[in-house]
Amino acid sequence: MNLGERVLALVAQPPQAEFKPSARPAEAAASVIDRAATRAAVAAGALALPPGPLGWATIAPEMLTVWHIQRQLVADIAALYGRSAQLGPAQMMWCLFRHTAAQALRDLGVRMGERIIVRPAAQLLLQRVAAAVGVHMGKQAATRVLSRWVPVVGAAGVGAYAYWDTRQVGRAAQQLFQHDQVIDNPV
Repeated sequence: MNLGERVLALVAQPPQAEFKPSARPAEAAASVIDRAATRAAVAAGALALPPGPLGWATIAPEMLTVWHIQRQLVADIAALYGRSAQLGPAQMMWCLFRHTAAQALRDLGVRMGERIIVRPAAQLLLQRVAAAVGVHMGKQAATRVLSRWVPVVGAAGVGAYAYWDTRQVGRAAQQLFQHDQVIDNPV
């Protein structure tokens, strides 16, 4: 399975949220984001510890582990805002990859002032966007090979990036679900 297919499988069915709607969703979301970012950093850093060729084998599992943490984060934030019913593949892809592969996502959504419009996405469009995201993530994975040559420093860097990346995913989800103006019909 190539990275594009993995991305599509990742967003196809959002996970079950672990939270209920909150009376104070912004505060609850901030806490959930911090917790998820820490979990992602620890997981990525631990998987980045093996050196050299053994470490190369941990790149895909590291990326998938972080994506699964982030995917749950998006579902949880949607639930905190009472918007779980609006979470579909297009919204999931928007939140997970908007900050790293924005050009690939231009067909899915657009930001207009405070409004974020995520368009309904047909399976063919999702496949095309997932393939583009997969290519971008493949290039990113290639740069992670270097971190496997200096294990402790590389692991700290990978963990720090996973922390930052997960916070970006959480912020994207918050921006998407905090406003009633989000327009979409889940696929």
